[in-house]
Amino acid sequence: MPKISTKGLAMPESPIRKLVPYAEKAIKKGKTIYHLNIGQPDIKTPLVALEAVKRHSLEILAYSRSEGSEAYRIKLANYYKQKNISVGPDDIIVTTGGSEALLFAFGSIMDADDEIIIPEPFYANYNGFSTASGVKIVPVISKIETNFALPPIEEFEKLITPKTKAILICNPGNPTGYLYSKEELEKLAALVIKHDLFLLADEVYREFVYDGHVHHSIMQEEALHEHAIMIDSVSKRYSMCGARVGCLVSRNKKVIQTALKFAQARLSPPTFAQIASEAALDTPQSYFDEVIEEYVDRRNKLIQELESIKGVKVAKPKGAFYCVAELPVKNADHFAQWLLEHFDLNGETVMVAPAAGFYSSPNVGLNQIRIAYVLNKKSLKKAVNILKEALKTYKY
Repeated sequence: MPKISTKGLAMPESPIRKLVPYAEKAIKKGKTIYHLNIGQPDIKTPLVALEAVKRHSLEILAYSRSEGSEAYRIKLANYYKQKNISVGPDDIIVTTGGSEALLFAFGSIMDADDEIIIPEPFYANYNGFSTASGVKIVPVISKIETNFALPPIEEFEKLITPKTKAILICNPGNPTGYLYSKEELEKLAALVIKHDLFLLADEVYREFVYDGHVHHSIMQEEALHEHAIMIDSVSKRYSMCGARVGCLVSRNKKVIQTALKFAQARLSPPTFAQIASEAALDTPQSYFDEVIEEYVDRRNKLIQELESIKGVKVAKPKGAFYCVAELPVKNADHFAQWLLEHFDLNGETVMVAPAAGFYSSPNVGLNQIRIAYVLNKKSLKKAVNILKEALKTYKY
């Protein structure tokens, strides 16, 4: 029998999706599942985006430009200017989701066996992108005791080798909800300039910032003109996960020219999704005001309920819609599977994402879970109560 590639065998399984078969079996048994495991918002997609697709006048569903439609990129550049991010349409490549933007970035700036430093826990698919690109992740661990703040900059510098090509952050963070301060970004900026590295920032949760805090983009750091690469997406901002439209943004012309070659190899991003994404930029601020108010209420209710459970430690997020909780269990993977296979409260159970999959360091985060607070407050309260009762029963 022909053999699977070494790279294919090394590709990590998604910690978010690997429990799906157990969830499907639980549903077939008649259980109701509260999904705290995946960042699929229940917030409605802006009507302006959906209507744009319905009202289209296309007679041929043709390729768009490899870098994305010019009209969309012009409108995106104007959106960024409103956020004090000064870029032009030629600094933007539209991609099939933020995932493709990250793959293009990895391919453009790193060769096989090169290294990228990432604070962990981090978005689990970074592991997959690095494996697919033949790149090694070098982790620097942030801790729940400090709310997952940026580790000391000295810890980053210790890890830099001739193979190091970049540092990657997610801001606000998935899975932690941590929001990096301007001072933290300035420290990273000084470090990448000193060592002539790239600084990548996954900023797809930019709009979701709470408690009067302000989001600072790496693109606002003028000193990073040649060093900064921003990753963005419509998925969470407009609750358009299924559109699969993101973008790579950089003022470094060589990065854009190189990434464009990857974009040409996949021909073009999806046309209908670009139509929807372009229209979504007309979403009124009132939409975001209401969404943020809702997420703050959900976060507060979730944290309050989690903190009432004996033995649970939780970091309070400043942005995004995730939090990491430490449970009084030895192995959250086993606990998450047990919840689906062997536990229910009045026919209901919960699905969580074991946090070990958000680390690349072995044996770290084994007793942690990521919770996405994308359910309404009533469902969140019920879900945490189920978690509370389950922990009383769980004996492993």
